[in-house]
Formats: sequence, structure tokens, C-alpha cells
Amino acid sequence: MKTVAWVAAITLVLDQLSKWLVVHVMSLDSRLAIDVLPPFLNFRMAWNYGINFGLLNGGTEATKWILISVALGIVLFVLVWLRRDPPGTLGLISGGLLIGGALGNVIDRLLYGAVADFLNMSCCGINNPFAFNVADIAIFAGALGLVFFPGGTGKRGKNGS
Repeated sequence: MKTVAWVAAITLVLDQLSKWLVVHVMSLDSRLAIDVLPPFLNFRMAWNYGINFGLLNGGTEATKWILISVALGIVLFVLVWLRRDPPGTLGLISGGLLIGGALGNVIDRLLYGAVADFLNMSCCGINNPFAFNVADIAIFAGALGLVFFPGGTGKRGKNGS
């Protein structure tokens, strides 16, 4: 479980550091847009009060606390799952990515009342209207990793106890 903790901590720090730099240092919250390598990479400030793609984007206080509770429930579920049926190293890394990303978005909701999304990528004549963040990438990669590297055999220790 040390691997999970380290990956989650590194993911959380990278997520929060990127958001702090973009929102507070680069003032994206007031500038709203910075073209980095258009159209491939742009910073577009988007406060997400809901879940992916703006679903449940009511912005109410109740919605915020429900989404925080769901995220913390998912973190707890993943921790219990990884503890009961430990996967290999790639599964542990995947679990850490998912947990670190989920906690990063929880911190956003506590600090800002919404998740700070800022990465926008488009290509090949397709204009992507959505923004995301480092935590979203980690959650997606972690969930995908847990699908492909789900766990061991259910046995504990050398003698299966």
C-alpha cells in the first residue's frame, strides 16, 4: 500500500501545483484564456460545479457536498478493494492515480466551491469545447489501469491465508 500512498501523494501535489500556477500565478481565473500551442494545447478557465462534461452543474451547496461525499466514498472503496485483493505494481499505481486525482478535485471543491479545469486540447479541425485538469487525467488513467490490472488471486500471504 506504500506504492498507492506515494502515487496518490505525488498525483495530488502535481494536480494542486498545476492549478495554483495556472489560477493564481498566471491569473487564468481573470484572463480566462491563454493559448499555449494552439490548437493542440490551450488553457481555458472553466469552473466545474458538477461532474464530467458539466453534468449536475447546478452549483448548489448541496450538490457540492454530495459530490465531495461520492468522491470520498470512491476513494474508500478503492482503498478497501486494493487492500482485500492486492493487484500487482501497475494496479497499485493505478489505484494511487485514481485516489490522488479524486482527492485533488475534492480539495478544489473545498477551496473554490468548484473544480478548476483549465486544459483544453483540439486537433484536426475538431474544436473541443471542454476543459479538464491533471486530476481528471489521473482519475481516467487510474480507472483504466484498474480495469486492465484489477487484482491478484484473492489469496493473502505465502500460504494463502
